[in-house]
Amino acid sequence: MTRLRFALLNAAHGDESTTRNFRRELDADLTEFHATDGQLPDHHEFDGIVITGSRASVYWDEDWIPPLVEYVADAHERDIPILGVCYGHQILAEALDGRVAGMDDFEIGYNEIQRRPGAADDELLGNLGDAFTVFTTHGDAVVDLPPDAELLAENEFGVHAFRAGHAWGVQFHPEYDIATAREVTEGKRDSIGDERVDAVLADVTPANYETACEAKRLFENFTQYARRVADEAASSGEGTDAPTATDD
Repeated sequence: MTRLRFALLNAAHGDESTTRNFRRELDADLTEFHATDGQLPDHHEFDGIVITGSRASVYWDEDWIPPLVEYVADAHERDIPILGVCYGHQILAEALDGRVAGMDDFEIGYNEIQRRPGAADDELLGNLGDAFTVFTTHGDAVVDLPPDAELLAENEFGVHAFRAGHAWGVQFHPEYDIATAREVTEGKRDSIGDERVDAVLADVTPANYETACEAKRLFENFTQYARRVADEAASSGEGTDAPTATDD
């Protein structure tokens, strides 16, 4: 069986852990594009597209952000499976005419997410349970869902997952390992203060990480969904030969 080909749209700013984490979790051939440097694919011949987290906000006035939003919108129009994580979740919302805004608070650490009752059969989150623990770190949130999007999960900080067609956004970070959780938290001392950072770090334990690993199932779920979409397209004659790409 031919391996799936995903475009990894990396919106991090030179963060090596982002590449490491997504390459570990996604069972597909990944072609990585550094979106913050203006790198985006010049075609859409992928079986799936994954958009990473970032320290940026979607509403910042930076040259690389509008082309990323446009590319994601075009991919959605072409019915390509898309998974947006944290900033990628917000980019997806923006691309589909939702709205993202800054929060009054900052959510960080291992927190519980409630899955909506109607999402029990969702292909991405359906086997995660009615409530699950994840690592979160964000100061922006999706405040208006895109038209026709379905809310899948939330907590007191707002929207944590939605679906629109073949596309999903998740606000949390299922890809994080312990080292990344600690590194990201340490980097927030100037913005949220030492006391809160130390409290979050105290909770970054092997036990909490193991509990949060349940959410990693969504990567396998997304890959299986992308495989099904690709197989259905091939059987109906809608598939096309993808150009050869270099795996970064």
